[in-house]
Amino acid sequence: MAGAPTRRTSADPLLARARAGDEHAFATAVDPYRGELHAHCYRMLGSVHDAEDALQEALLRAWRGLAKFEGRSSLRSWLYTIATNTCLDLIARRPKRVLPIDYGPPTDPHVAPGRPIVESVWIEPYPDEVPGLEDGFAAPDAEYELRESVELAFVAAMQHLAPTQRAVLIMRLVLGFSAKEVAQALGTTVAAVNSALQRARGAIEERVPEQSQQATLRAVGDRAVRETVERYVDAWERCDVDAFAAMLAEDATFAMPPLASWYRGRPAIAQWAAGWPLSGAWRWRALPTTANAQPALGFYAWSAQDGGSRPFALNVLSFAGTEVRDVTAFIARSAEPRDPQAFERYPDEPVDAARIDDLFGRFGLPAVLG
Repeated sequence: MAGAPTRRTSADPLLARARAGDEHAFATAVDPYRGELHAHCYRMLGSVHDAEDALQEALLRAWRGLAKFEGRSSLRSWLYTIATNTCLDLIARRPKRVLPIDYGPPTDPHVAPGRPIVESVWIEPYPDEVPGLEDGFAAPDAEYELRESVELAFVAAMQHLAPTQRAVLIMRLVLGFSAKEVAQALGTTVAAVNSALQRARGAIEERVPEQSQQATLRAVGDRAVRETVERYVDAWERCDVDAFAAMLAEDATFAMPPLASWYRGRPAIAQWAAGWPLSGAWRWRALPTTANAQPALGFYAWSAQDGGSRPFALNVLSFAGTEVRDVTAFIARSAEPRDPQAFERYPDEPVDAARIDDLFGRFGLPAVLG
């Protein structure tokens, strides 16, 4: 990859042993790249689970094909080639991942949230504490910062590109590979890569905000962001609809996967919040974390039955200045079919242990608050 260290020298003896059948040597050689390859698969697929599947399959392909690796490129470039093509194979077999705002029109704020969508169609949040998500750019030729490239808006926009365009844009503008390297990785021509990149760039620019969250957060400053998050938590814990609404941008959105329901605009969100989550029917607590390189909050709902607060949703916040522009609340409850009215009181539904582990455990949040 242009401008990036190849780390081939230290890996070569390990690869020689790996070619002789030493699985431990192979694991040691590829371990430095696992984190960044996982992040790459997530950008391609929009799902932590799919990224894990893709990475596992890619490394298995690499192990089986190690004899064919002649060292003409770096081990890193070779692994990215395999991981990218593995993702393309997976995309062909699985539905596109989206956010609710791309799934259907906004919901009437006077109407209770509808049924969840059971199928795996939703983008999933991504933990920040992963190697390969350092600050800055991956290479001099990259145009998107590493952390910027896992922001929810960017990942969501990527899912609307044709698979090859998606791969080209990520490899060229996030990872900084040359057009020739990308063409070799995808088995196509430089002209085809340049054409795909031009179309992908235009489509992405139409879907992502003009200013990334990384740029916004830097401009606002850590202290102001922290104070805004604290006021957000305070409003929810007091069920203060007016204080919550005052923090929102005029055209804000609030989405809640796996529910397809979502709300647009400060008045509509306030109307919905007053009727449901901030009606006073639930007692909320929240703990700060980060997800997708953005501020996030683990929300807990009090349960008299359990004598504690149970995880309910991981809220990922997007900012426009010091206002909250978008909230994506990933709900940690089962989406299995049941009485539709049950979802009007979703916080009272039984805890889904697997979803709690994904949405809270991955982000360093406890499974219960006393």
